[in-house]
Amino acid sequence: MLNRKRNERAPNSHDTSLIARGTIIEGDVRFSGALHLDGQIVGSVLAEEEGAVFTLSESGQVQGEIRVPHAIVNGQVRGDIYATERLELAAEARVFGDVHYKTLEMAAGAQVNGRMSHQAADLPRELPAPSLRDAEAVPA
Repeated sequence: MLNRKRNERAPNSHDTSLIARGTIIEGDVRFSGALHLDGQIVGSVLAEEEGAVFTLSESGQVQGEIRVPHAIVNGQVRGDIYATERLELAAEARVFGDVHYKTLEMAAGAQVNGRMSHQAADLPRELPAPSLRDAEAVPA
């Protein structure tokens, strides 16, 4: 029994961490998998993997920036939100800051007091190679 090999979890597994109501964390929070916040974070919330999901309940509060692929917000945020994939704003969401998203779902009653900015798909960082047609247009 002592020599049994433990099951190792895949790095992309969606284990959920819970920060309970009444808990206040001062400082940045980095997470992978899923994070459910019923309490309060005074600092930034940062995902460390592409499939991470951040859920902010009605009683949850964040005073700082949120940078995650997928966010579900139903509480109060005082800071900017950067959702690289999907942002869901539920009916009780109150955002005091700018919102940057790729895909947005916003329920009736949700409030954003700031700018909303759609982020298009990632653009290539290199210029395309000139085509033959472009080369013909350049005078010799």
